[in-house]
Amino acid sequence: GVGLALASKKFAVEIDPKVEEVRQVLPGANCGGCGFAGCDSYAEAVVAGEASAAACPPGGSDVMAKIADILGMPLDAQERNVASVMCAGPCTEENKKYQYHGIAGCRAVSMLSGGNKGCSYGCLGLGTCKNNCPFDAISISGDGIAVVNEDKCTGCGRCTEVCPRGIIQLVPASQGVRVLCSSKDRGKTVKEYCKVGCIGCQICVRACKFDAITFEDNLPKIDYDKCTGCMVCVEKCPTKSIHGDLSKRKTASIDQDGCIGCTVCIKACKFDAIEGERKQKHKVLEDKCVGCGLCAVKCPKDAITIQ
Repeated sequence: GVGLALASKKFAVEIDPKVEEVRQVLPGANCGGCGFAGCDSYAEAVVAGEASAAACPPGGSDVMAKIADILGMPLDAQERNVASVMCAGPCTEENKKYQYHGIAGCRAVSMLSGGNKGCSYGCLGLGTCKNNCPFDAISISGDGIAVVNEDKCTGCGRCTEVCPRGIIQLVPASQGVRVLCSSKDRGKTVKEYCKVGCIGCQICVRACKFDAITFEDNLPKIDYDKCTGCMVCVEKCPTKSIHGDLSKRKTASIDQDGCIGCTVCIKACKFDAIEGERKQKHKVLEDKCVGCGLCAVKCPKDAITIQ
């Protein structure tokens, strides 16, 4: 016993006290969202400079700020990501290939002819993602579709890893426009098994004035670095496979005291939503404004706000 005690002191590995400080401020979820085995491993890595202080999704901005303070380093603000289920097609009896009675899990049913759903790309609805979510952020709707509670979601990515069809993706939380379809089939085939699936018409691609939508594998793909959240694609999509809450659409507002009538905003607006003569106060036409924010960016007097 004495020998072991002496050996433990002689060969003890010194631990940086900052590791324990960082560990104390972490949420302790051990979800792996940071890319490490758990909170202990992440704490060691971030102190060693091998991981970012902003890599803990469950901790959010508060934990990130505390870690940066402990390490005495600046923290670059990062966009919060949330999980999004790229499927809106209900799993009804009519579009099932067969009745499944077995292990309640998406991985199990997917091993039988690719699953029992008519769409070979859609959500199987048996809750594998729900059961693996450590934050209780996923539920299964009455239509048999996984639904994410974005207020609870931390963007840890556990659900994306276990989904056998890979239809759960992490997207910026601030972006309300989502493509809720994963089918790579052609439009004619999609119509046979889903009323809300993408039919490949590419109306969204043509409607987007910011080149934020491309078309790959018979599906629209949104570049969120270019997307302004104007939701024109949501309005134009005939099957509503591109989803967005139009009640939350933003709109521009011009401060009449700050406006100098330079017409810069009028020239910048791609929707003809601003009117006014030169050297006169300008006005936003609310029925045309889509809240893209381009006018606010261009205004030399910062007289335009997006609400």
